[in-house]
Parts: sequence; C-alpha cells; structure tokens
Amino acid sequence: MERKKFIAALDAGTTSTRCILFDHDGNVCSTGQYEHDQIMPEAGWVEHNPMKLWQNARRAMGRALTDIDADTSDVEALGITNQRETTIVWDKNTGEPVYNAIVWQDTRTSDICKELAGDEGIDRWRKKTGLRITSYPSGPKIKWILDNVEGAREAAEKGELLFGTVDSWLIWNLTGGAEGNPEHVTDVTNASRTLLMDLEKLQWDEELCEALGVPVSLLPEIVSSSAEVGTVSGQQLLRETPITGILGDQHAATFGLSLIHISEP
Repeated sequence: MERKKFIAALDAGTTSTRCILFDHDGNVCSTGQYEHDQIMPEAGWVEHNPMKLWQNARRAMGRALTDIDADTSDVEALGITNQRETTIVWDKNTGEPVYNAIVWQDTRTSDICKELAGDEGIDRWRKKTGLRITSYPSGPKIKWILDNVEGAREAAEKGELLFGTVDSWLIWNLTGGAEGNPEHVTDVTNASRTLLMDLEKLQWDEELCEALGVPVSLLPEIVSSSAEVGTVSGQQLLRETPITGILGDQHAATFGLSLIHISEP
C-alpha cells in the first residue's frame, strides 16, 4: 500500500518552534513544539540563543515525524515561517554565532536609530524601504553587533561572517552548515524588514548598507517566497527534502487567511 505523503511547515516563532505535518488536503496530521528561553540581560534587551533555535527546530521535526511513524521519504517539501527582524550573525567557517540573536522587540538600537535619522527624521528612507528608522528592523541590530562584539567588524569586513534572520539561519544549517555547501538565502518578506532592501528593485541597497556600516558580503541572497531554494542535506532529519517556501510570520498568516477566505463557499 502506498504511504501517505506530507508537507512540513517549520514555524520558528518568538517563544517556540513548531513543526506541523499537513496531508494533501491541508489537514494537520502531527505537530512537534518546543519553547526557548527569553534572555533579557538588561532593560529593553531581548535575546535568543541561536543554537537553541536550531536544536528546537530539529527536535520539533523529529517529534512531528515520530508521532505518526512517518519518515523522511514521506515528506515531499518543507516550508519555513519565522519571527521577523530577529538578527543573527555567525562565523561561516565554524557555524558559531558571534552573539545571541537580537530579537525583534529589543530596543537597544534606539540611539543608533536617532543618529541614522538625523535632521531628516525617521522617514528618511521610508520611500525606498517602506520602513521608518526605528529599533524594529534588522539593520541597526547588525550594526550594534558589529560595533559591540569584539572582533566582529574586522571579521565581517574580511568576509568571514554571515547575517540572517531566523529563516536564513535555519536554512543555512539545514542545507549543510559549516560542514557542507549551505545555502545563504532569505525571502523578500524578511529582507523587507531589514532597512537594507530597496522595495522596487528587491535588492540590497549599497547606499543603505554603507550608511549602516553593514558589509554587503554579510547579507544573504534575496529569493522568492515561493520557490525551491535548497535541499535538506547531511545527517539532518528530512534530508533530501526540498525547501520550497519562506515567509515572515505575519506575511504567512495573511497569506493563510486569504486562502481560507478564498476556499470558503
């Protein structure tokens, strides 16, 4: 008898990571979910341990598979949705983060943002990026890490570091990490929340990168939200499964609600 096939959705959120297996008709067949710590070293600072995010992603995928006795060959594709703006910088040779992930609601970059806004104000780059200069976007968070973590800026300028939001971090690890030939990508919905992407061109903007002191070599390739962007490799769960979708969490929710509305009689 032919085995049932599934689509896996990995939801890397602010408080937990979930993996959900859906069947062909969109029914939820299995779920694995694990929470991670909220690290708050100072008032207004919020961090996550990137290695814990990666560990919980693997655990969630494993739980979702084992709960229904499914295996890798039963999963036809993997999609990823994630907390937006949360910023991770890591060594591309070792896979080790240089600092904890700075979470989207962290406000430590307020002074950086005031300096960037200058006399033109927080709408200085709004036409180009769609964003105001506030502590939410990833760009100022990258700048904070490069300016405050010993040796980070020098390593970044040598091309030794990579930046990613949580989608990029997970995909880089899923597709091989430091031991393989990983994909360093993000989709337009996540890139649009960095303060570094030109909305019309859907490309990183060199002028913005220079203004924030972020080397372009640090940044992932911007890809479509709905496309095959890589394949799970190595000894990972879901190995050889294509990764075919990336969406920031609120964009994903909007898309999902639209589908439900369209399907309703």
